[in-house]
Amino acid sequence: MPNSLNPILIGLIGTLIGLAVGYAIRHFILQQAIQKEEYLADQITQQAQDKARQIELEAKNKAIEIRENVDLELDRRRQELNKEDDRLQRRRAELDKRINRIEKREQRLNKRQSSMDRRANDIEKLAEEGMEKLQTISTMTIDEARQVLLDEVEKEARGDMARVMRQIEAEAREEGEKRARKLISLAIQRVASEHVSEITTSVVTLPTDDMKGRIIGRNGRNIRAFEQACGVDVIVDDTPEAVTISCFDPVRREIARRTLQKLVNDGRIHPASIEKTLKKETTEVDKIIEEAGEEACFEAGVPNLHKEITKVLGRLKFRTSYGQNQLDHAVETSKLAAVIASELGADVEIAKMGGLLHDLGKAMDHNLEGTHAQIGAEYAARYRVPEQVINAIASHHHEVEQESVEAVIVESADAISGARPGARRESLDQYLKRVRSLEEIANSYKGVDQSYALQAGREVRIIVSPDAVDDLEASRLARDIAKQIEETMQYPGQIKVTVLRETRAVDFAK
Repeated sequence: MPNSLNPILIGLIGTLIGLAVGYAIRHFILQQAIQKEEYLADQITQQAQDKARQIELEAKNKAIEIRENVDLELDRRRQELNKEDDRLQRRRAELDKRINRIEKREQRLNKRQSSMDRRANDIEKLAEEGMEKLQTISTMTIDEARQVLLDEVEKEARGDMARVMRQIEAEAREEGEKRARKLISLAIQRVASEHVSEITTSVVTLPTDDMKGRIIGRNGRNIRAFEQACGVDVIVDDTPEAVTISCFDPVRREIARRTLQKLVNDGRIHPASIEKTLKKETTEVDKIIEEAGEEACFEAGVPNLHKEITKVLGRLKFRTSYGQNQLDHAVETSKLAAVIASELGADVEIAKMGGLLHDLGKAMDHNLEGTHAQIGAEYAARYRVPEQVINAIASHHHEVEQESVEAVIVESADAISGARPGARRESLDQYLKRVRSLEEIANSYKGVDQSYALQAGREVRIIVSPDAVDDLEASRLARDIAKQIEETMQYPGQIKVTVLRETRAVDFAK
């Protein structure tokens, strides 16, 4: 019996042990599963917390950004309001100042009106007292005083009349000279040339100042190539949008000016384009010179001149003397000489040709030694120009003896063309001195507010104070100033003296 119980007990114990082990294993597995679930739950919770923190952070950043934008907008609005407030304050202050000025001006006007009323009353009283004193002192009545005043005016008028009579007498004395000047006057009237208005320029305008750098080129390559090819000096200074071309030869200067202008307009400036453009412009200027010489010969009525003489004559188109174009001067001299020769019965053709060619040497005097009269005569002699014309060319400055009346006529026509009014420019210093003297004379008189010399000194316009000068005094002032100008100044022609007296009434609509 005991032996049979042992296996059962052992089996029962083994069963219990197995159950215990199974329960322990199951409990361990359950614990692992629970820990795993708890770990997953912790991760999910952590992720949720991180997400929540991220969302919260983004919300905070968004709120901060919105707040900053709102603050900026508030600051901008506040600044605009401050500016508008400042503008209104300034406007209010300006209005206050303007009101104060208007009030002060009204006060001054009221005071001035009161002062003027008092002064008018005082003047009337003084006039009455003066009239009474005058009658008392001089024992003259008003009619007698008026007669004395009329006598003084008549005396002054007689003085003016005497001056006019002296002028008429002087004109009568000059009547004997009119016949001698009649011929010259007739010639000037028949040859109505224009006044001098332009001279050859050596300034080239540029579209912008940046073009100066392109003209100079890298390390001065372009400007050196241009100066060597054209034989001129290019002056690049601080003058805005312009460069100056300097050369003693007017034709060469004109070719260089046209060449540089074409290069500037084209925009491509380099040694190759400079040589190409220079060659083209040289041909163009030669053509212009030839056409100018032929046109001058046609206008002067001197045909059949040698072609080489015509070319040299055309070069005078680019030569000036005291602002007078020498080609126009030559044509004008030829016409004057022709008119004088026809009136005197001399050889008109010789006079015309001598007048046209008398300054021929000025087109070559920079290349040859000698005076322009000598050079022109020698050059004309090469092409079988008549001897009388050669003598007229050589003797128009008395360097050789004049051998014919036509030579004298050419000299006279040359002097007339150069000395006529408007032919040559007046000295700037003399002009400024004359204008300044006119204004100084006008300003020296009492009551003159302003004076202006107009029309190149041919008129002086004077503005007087209406309170100090009345209408009668204005007429007297004009006559006195004109008389002083006649006595103290030297001037050509006549000077018009205009005195302006103006009263203005000004008011404001409020």
